[in-house]
Amino acid sequence: MVCIFVQPLAMEDLSATGHQDTGEDASPKAGGSSSGLTAIFRMDRHMTNSGEKKTPKKKTATSKDSQKKKKTKLYRRPKVNYTVQEGEDMLFVISNINNYDSIWKPKRKARKRKNTSEGKTKLPPTKIKTRMVKPEMKEKMMPGQKAALVPVRHCAEGEDDSWSRNLPVELLVNIFQLVLNQEGAIPFLCRAARVCQLWNSAAANPILWRRVSIGYCWTEPGKTQLPKTEMKIKNTVSWLAQNRFAQLRDFALCHWKKHVDYVVQVVSQFCPHLTSLKLTYCTGMTEKAFQGLGSNCPSLQSINVQHSEFQIDGLVTYLETFGSRLRKILFTYGCKIDRLLSVISKGCCPGLILLEINTKLDSGFCQLPICIPSLQSACPQLQVFRMLNVTPVMKTTRKAPRISAGFPELIELCLATSSVSFMTDQHLNSVLHGSPNLRVLDLRGCTRITADILSTLPCEELECLYWGLYFSSNNMVSSKKGIHLLTQKWSRTLRELDLTCQPFSEEDLEIAMASLAHGTGAELLQSLNLSSTKVNKSTLRAIISQCTKLKYLNLTSCRYLPRGLKRVYRCQEDIHQLLDKIV
Repeated sequence: MVCIFVQPLAMEDLSATGHQDTGEDASPKAGGSSSGLTAIFRMDRHMTNSGEKKTPKKKTATSKDSQKKKKTKLYRRPKVNYTVQEGEDMLFVISNINNYDSIWKPKRKARKRKNTSEGKTKLPPTKIKTRMVKPEMKEKMMPGQKAALVPVRHCAEGEDDSWSRNLPVELLVNIFQLVLNQEGAIPFLCRAARVCQLWNSAAANPILWRRVSIGYCWTEPGKTQLPKTEMKIKNTVSWLAQNRFAQLRDFALCHWKKHVDYVVQVVSQFCPHLTSLKLTYCTGMTEKAFQGLGSNCPSLQSINVQHSEFQIDGLVTYLETFGSRLRKILFTYGCKIDRLLSVISKGCCPGLILLEINTKLDSGFCQLPICIPSLQSACPQLQVFRMLNVTPVMKTTRKAPRISAGFPELIELCLATSSVSFMTDQHLNSVLHGSPNLRVLDLRGCTRITADILSTLPCEELECLYWGLYFSSNNMVSSKKGIHLLTQKWSRTLRELDLTCQPFSEEDLEIAMASLAHGTGAELLQSLNLSSTKVNKSTLRAIISQCTKLKYLNLTSCRYLPRGLKRVYRCQEDIHQLLDKIV
């Protein structure tokens, strides 16, 4: 490669250039001008006659290269993450980003830190920037007149300038109430109170603390508590009771194994408006706590101590003294629990509306002696009577009335069990002979009840009938016919029907389903359980085509149906697709 450099040199300085030593021809060209222009030729990447390599000569910098090109600053607008669209009567703000988008933001200039005498760095105070604002006037500005300066405040890092400053406290309280319906008061309100002063004042509103449920979260299960932890628990409960529970109505404790007696006493001392107390899987409530409830909470109407350990004598004493205030009581089967039922049957709770006795499903065979005539005369206002997984054993006493009026206000009766049931037609008639307003009847597991006695009950507007046999065999079932009598009687009002494992014949089921399908209340039926029954394809077609609001249909283990149809249908779309298949 040949490079040619032309450089003006004076004739007298030619000897000082150093090119004479290289062996190249430095003489001027023939016919050259008197200005002394000399052409110097250099061959790159070639060796001279002496064998030495030529060192390249650096290129001289020109005036254009010496000047640095200034980079043009590109202004990039930050990406807007929303779009505003106008509707008929409102504006819609629609987000434009998703989880995978990244919003570009302009870089913020770092502020210089000043070194103090103590050696710590200190941020300089924020400056107030001003901008020129031209007044919008039709007239031109006079010569020499300056535009007005309007100060613009820019927030510093860490400065609170949230939108919630000007938000009304009432509106924030309404927003918190919507959250409490799903999250509960604790720990949401405790955390919200630490956000800012506005949220603290809103979270302290007594209206938000009317329903409180406290779960045990201070220590892990199975670990012992330190003395500092126990003191912290007591101080926290005491502070909440004194500063937040002024208008507390419903209070619940869940999974507390210690300090239950202390918590109940503190709550009863500072919450005079308490109406409901619920203890779930708690241990250690004594007679002193029940006495505090009776003396300090005159409005208490509901006590729920299911799956909890407490002193039976304390609750018995409370019922004997303050039982007239109670409207609802719920407890679990256990040792000496028949004393509670005997106290209630003596008339200590004349205004009782709900009575529920339950036990665990794996607890086995649980018998509970009960005198139905005494309970009917002691609780004439009873509306809900539930004995879940407990086998009632009917007994008579000397003081029991021979003829009772029954439960005239009874709406729901539940005698469901997973073990052997001794409830017969005679016992069921003694319970429901005076209950014309019954709406819900749950007899799951009651194998000795027949359809004949159910058809003679005085209730004419039954809405829910649960008569499934989940834990028994067909050899123990007393009723094998007569289901059409029940569907004909309650075809106008029936909404939910459960006939799981009932051994009714194919013809009996066809007549029963036809009476439901062609009755005046066919559109009211919403749930139908025919699992392990003898329903056929034609009967199923009739009931589905007429009951248009059916939302739940159970056809599992139905041997008279073809394959592909025996499953659970949980929505109307699945049921309509089933109708298309069988049609």
